[in-house]
Amino acid sequence: MDTLDAMRVFVAVVERNGFSAAAQALDLSTAGVTRQIAALEKRLSTRLLNRTTRRVSPTSTGAAYYAECVRLLAEFDALEAGINAQALEPSGRLRINAPVSYGIARLGPLLAGYRARYPQVELDLSLSDRLVDMVEEGYDLAIRITRQPSPALIARKLADAQISLCAAPAYLDAHGRPQQPEDLAAHECLQYSYWGGGDAWQLQGPRGEVSVPISGGVRANNGDVLREAAIAGMGIIVQPDFLVAEAIADGRLERVLPEWAVPGIGIHAVYTSRSHLAPKVRSFIDYLVVALGG
Repeated sequence: MDTLDAMRVFVAVVERNGFSAAAQALDLSTAGVTRQIAALEKRLSTRLLNRTTRRVSPTSTGAAYYAECVRLLAEFDALEAGINAQALEPSGRLRINAPVSYGIARLGPLLAGYRARYPQVELDLSLSDRLVDMVEEGYDLAIRITRQPSPALIARKLADAQISLCAAPAYLDAHGRPQQPEDLAAHECLQYSYWGGGDAWQLQGPRGEVSVPISGGVRANNGDVLREAAIAGMGIIVQPDFLVAEAIADGRLERVLPEWAVPGIGIHAVYTSRSHLAPKVRSFIDYLVVALGG
């Protein structure tokens, strides 16, 4: 016997003063209502209803039980209504992980627009260039800048990022401007610790794709640091345009080997499962797709 169902049947019998009227209201058979009440009384080991040929009325115990049933059923219905509302309306705390530089350059300016649209969502943004364990560390969503997201995660592409090879004009004046990819081997190349290509840069150009070994005296796990080192004349960098486009535009950096391009990279939103994707996660991804033009 489902206790909640039996409680609803009991309340209907009391409020309608009879089994037949309760059965009609609940779209049940009279025999089914009778069985539910009998089972409920057996479970509680007490008589809840006085029965006569003309009417049904609660006993003193039944009247007290009726009042509690009404209260508990109202609370349960309110709880279910609240859960259903949360399932439809984005709300709650949304934990997001993103790379440091991208989070500052791109995500930061977008947060106000999202919050204005979804004020019930509390954004908790953690910036880190390391590859976090989303399940272990409790993240709802992560932004990954990669050519191939992990197959263990669900990924949605948000945008493309162009990659630039560049250096300060002062550095190039002092050390010469590379004419071919192989010339990079003789230069100070500032290396990003999480670069997927190891100690080599892949370039595409007039001769197809080439892989060039590089070396240098500076390595960092953050693109902003490498950009500033390059602007200071310390060497050549490979970094996405969202980090270096402004410095190139105002002349602090200069593109190197302009006929050659570093293969672009994708910016992806990743999450752990398609099943029951929370509205707060779905709404944030949809917002980023539109805002970033992906």
